[in-house]
Amino acid sequence: MTQSKGKIVKLAHEDAPATGQRVTREDWLNVAQDILVSDGVAEVKVLTIGERLSVARSSFYWYFKSRKDLLDALLAEWEGTNTAILVRHCEIPAETITGAVCNFFRCFIDPALFDQRLDFAVREWARRDGSVRRVIDRADDTRLAAVSAMFRRYGYSDYEADVRARILYFMQLGYHALDQSEPMRIRMGRLEGYLLGFTGKDASAEEVESFRSWAISRAVK
Repeated sequence: MTQSKGKIVKLAHEDAPATGQRVTREDWLNVAQDILVSDGVAEVKVLTIGERLSVARSSFYWYFKSRKDLLDALLAEWEGTNTAILVRHCEIPAETITGAVCNFFRCFIDPALFDQRLDFAVREWARRDGSVRRVIDRADDTRLAAVSAMFRRYGYSDYEADVRARILYFMQLGYHALDQSEPMRIRMGRLEGYLLGFTGKDASAEEVESFRSWAISRAVK
């Protein structure tokens, strides 16, 4: 159950007495992230970002000590958004485990919550950088722990919660990695089966209809 779109870069220009125009730290991070997603980490360069922002590269040093400092900030931003959002959605109260899994699904339906393109850009980056690989591993451990805890709250044993968490989490990531593009109405037509497969429980008709309507409404916006 995945859906994603490219990041929209928004600039918040400020006046600076020396240069006439200065962009914010967020501007530099937004464009750097956009390049990371579209072209890979090797193309995240100070000069390239400055050209896209139409500012001198000296503007960069208002906010960052070096390119490495910028890359570290990108990683921190990714971890503080994607991982934190997924964990929060696993902790949202629900009457049933099937309702809780629907909350988890929301992250992957709404691109404003969990940026899947960014997630895979960081994973591609990790193939070339061991320190980034360690950050990825730590994030995956945190996410899996949150999904496992979600299952345990509904009476699953530690072992079963761990296994079901891995099936659910890795399936969601793999679904996007395969670049699936089936229409949301078709995807939601399988919702009852997905919930049964992931939890071993039948979802109520009310749960299914509520989530299905929300997901389809998100898809058409």
